[in-house]
Amino acid sequence: MSIPLFNSIASWLLKKRYHQIELFLKYPEEVQEEVLFNLLEFAEDTEIGRHYDFESIHSYETYKERVPVVSYEEFEPVIERTRRGEQNLFWPTTVKLFAKSSGTTNAKSKFIPVSSEALEDCHYKSGKDLLCLYLNNNENSQLFTGKSLRLGGSKELYEDNGSFFGDLSAILIDNMPLWAEFSSTPSNKVSLMSEWEAKLGAIIKESVQENVTSLAGVPSWMLVLLNNVLQETGKEHLFEVWENLEVYFHGGVSFSPYRDQYKSLLPRKNFRYYEIYNASEGFFAIQDRNNAEDLLLMLDYGIFYEFIPMDTYGTEDQSCVPLWEVEIGKNYAIVITTNSGLWRYKIGDTVRFTSKNPYRIRVTGRTKHHINVFGEELIIENAEEALKLVCLKTNTEIKDYTAGPIFMNGKKKGSHEWIIEFRKSPKDLNYFTELLDNALKSMNSDYEAKRYNNTTLEMPRVHIARENLFYDWLKINDKLGGQHKIPRLSNRRDYIERLLCMNVSSNKLHQKELTGDGQDS
Repeated sequence: MSIPLFNSIASWLLKKRYHQIELFLKYPEEVQEEVLFNLLEFAEDTEIGRHYDFESIHSYETYKERVPVVSYEEFEPVIERTRRGEQNLFWPTTVKLFAKSSGTTNAKSKFIPVSSEALEDCHYKSGKDLLCLYLNNNENSQLFTGKSLRLGGSKELYEDNGSFFGDLSAILIDNMPLWAEFSSTPSNKVSLMSEWEAKLGAIIKESVQENVTSLAGVPSWMLVLLNNVLQETGKEHLFEVWENLEVYFHGGVSFSPYRDQYKSLLPRKNFRYYEIYNASEGFFAIQDRNNAEDLLLMLDYGIFYEFIPMDTYGTEDQSCVPLWEVEIGKNYAIVITTNSGLWRYKIGDTVRFTSKNPYRIRVTGRTKHHINVFGEELIIENAEEALKLVCLKTNTEIKDYTAGPIFMNGKKKGSHEWIIEFRKSPKDLNYFTELLDNALKSMNSDYEAKRYNNTTLEMPRVHIARENLFYDWLKINDKLGGQHKIPRLSNRRDYIERLLCMNVSSNKLHQKELTGDGQDS
């Protein structure tokens, strides 16, 4: 099939889908209730379905009262039974694909079930919808005259029983429909290479020969790839490599710390950035307007949504509300019921609604990735916005960062400790720190109250990380590429202690090399 013919057929099909999207925009509550009852009916003869008597559930209130909200740890035993070969436990069709979660740097991995229904009706459907919404907003797009440069993970075989597991991106690439493979680069063989640095070179070798019109991947790792493309080709910006490049589809981490760096690589005012919100458990939301900062919640992917207000999360007063009871501006933890057999499952993400007509959200962070040791309730959204503001005022650029608490010790008050790797460092670190502290105060009243007159929290401490510190940490822990990342914020000191130790060790080694102290030891 020729590219022009493929372009016209694909455009027609994707625009046709927009009429279906308009249906859930108009009737969101009805569509969500239909999703829930279809899932219950489909799974009523599974082990879980019989245990909770899905057949007799005819209202959301009954579902909420009868089926408990669970975490991965609580659901893991039934997942492990399925990985060992048992079926029909939580989903009626055979489940042999498991997305190995890379959204955490904990040693223990999560294995999220991915059913054939979820592949087709959620993950691949969302990929088509992303293109559909983009084309609806950009009628003169030439997206399908070229290929999409995708950056994914790796795949491994679970050898005991033939089940497959790997990064979600690898599962999607390995099982993708022909139309998607036809329009993508690099090849599946290269995309599924497990060794990150070797794969990087192979991707560059294949993709620079193609007419790339779009990019798709996690911002932090895509930035590494694109900088290497410029280094290998000797070009000043990416339009000298791919002149028809028009859009970058991104997700996985906040784009704010990377936006200015991408603008320098892609110096065209009409270049588009489109954000997506997906996870191993499902695909949830898509940016549906040019230059928007919120995402449209997709309601017909076989996922039923509930939300726990974060001001009661983890307390005795914790309770879920359905989509139609959410409030704009409030921070919620997401609970999902899915067509992979996850029933009232906490995915660990938090969102804030910006609109209810239609339902649009912003991802605000993770339930576990925040700092609330002293009642300051600092979330990732606060950190990202504060750093963005401070970088603008100090003409700096951030490559990566993490922060954790400094605990109280006797008369010593608490604080926050940051380690930041800069692409362009501040001239005055003390001034940068002061601006960061003030920005956080202006965005978070709880933080401001704890900082008032140093009552509970003292001024934060900020350390400058040496070059490639975060990259080296990920490499040491075999987490290069894909969607791996270090948590931005943590209530514990695990991550920051290890990084500070690596940073100090490297600096000491560097000093020895400069003075000759380390020779012949």
